[in-house]
Amino acid sequence: MGVASTSIAHVRLTVTDIERSRRFYESVFDWPVLIEFPEGADEATREQLGFLFGGVIYDLGGALLGLRPVGTEPFDENRTGLDHIAFRLGSKAELDAAAAHLDALGISHEPVKDIGPLYILEFRDPDNIALELTASK
Repeated sequence: MGVASTSIAHVRLTVTDIERSRRFYESVFDWPVLIEFPEGADEATREQLGFLFGGVIYDLGGALLGLRPVGTEPFDENRTGLDHIAFRLGSKAELDAAAAHLDALGISHEPVKDIGPLYILEFRDPDNIALELTASK
């Protein structure tokens, strides 16, 4: 018998520039920061928060998304590891509003697409990580 998981607990994305990625994700999404490395942290705090690796963790309201700075190569979904990550919205109207929000931020994106059971809005983060917003019909 398999493991009875009910949802994803967290995902951590590796990024090349943590400050650039934080600006991007915090301007696109309205997620609160759950844990970050405090400036001027003492040695005990550094050790306790070592699992952050200099990154940040956001609370998506049940699941967590982390950013971890590492490397210099941009993302490529044609390599083993990750194709894309999708975030669920409540309606097509919310997708349309998200497209307008991305436009206001100057973030390139595809048009909202009807793919049968879902509507999707595709775009990429500063490291070329493929992101999607989805809404059920």
